[in-house]
Amino acid sequence: MQKGKFITIDGVEGAGKSTQINFICGYLKDKGINVALTREPGGTELGEKIRTLLLSPKTKSMHSDTELLLMFAARNEHIHAKIMPILEKGDWVLSDRFTDASYAYQGGGRGLDVDRIAKLEEWVLQDFTPDMTLLLDVPVELGMSRVESRGEKDRIELEDMDFFNRVRDAYISRSKQFPDRIKLIDSSETVEHTKEQIKIILDSL
Repeated sequence: MQKGKFITIDGVEGAGKSTQINFICGYLKDKGINVALTREPGGTELGEKIRTLLLSPKTKSMHSDTELLLMFAARNEHIHAKIMPILEKGDWVLSDRFTDASYAYQGGGRGLDVDRIAKLEEWVLQDFTPDMTLLLDVPVELGMSRVESRGEKDRIELEDMDFFNRVRDAYISRSKQFPDRIKLIDSSETVEHTKEQIKIILDSL
């Protein structure tokens, strides 16, 4: 049996991931592909508990290293308990965020040493990597204006504009470092414009 494809979708706050995730799942299912949707942090019972710790505004203080380690703890569980078993069945997996987010948020945003993140990635993922990453990109000001319209913010969304500009810069840098895997998509225009870009990429898989 052929192993399934692992696709991730990532980007700064307000880039439109939620809207496009629904489109991607529907588009793949229309092609006869079984696709499981998951997310990070989260995806498993343990991962969702870690997600609550990481994103709850009630978590007032957390060392940046602790945040990074919790992200990778949830990711390790996610890979072994959910993602790999689905792929082995021949089904596809679409994950809302994955390891690129750690390089962007904890590396770019928090300023943690990228080499340390890479060591954790090597330990947890070994040679496991997404087949394709869809990176939705918008100017931070536009993205955060979308977040404001959604209502209450989580712990990460409460960070300042400088933080998110560093996150965006780190994402763009990753896309240049891994152009074959990470496809940078302009999601600052209409939803339909973004969908058309995504269709082209999905059809190439």
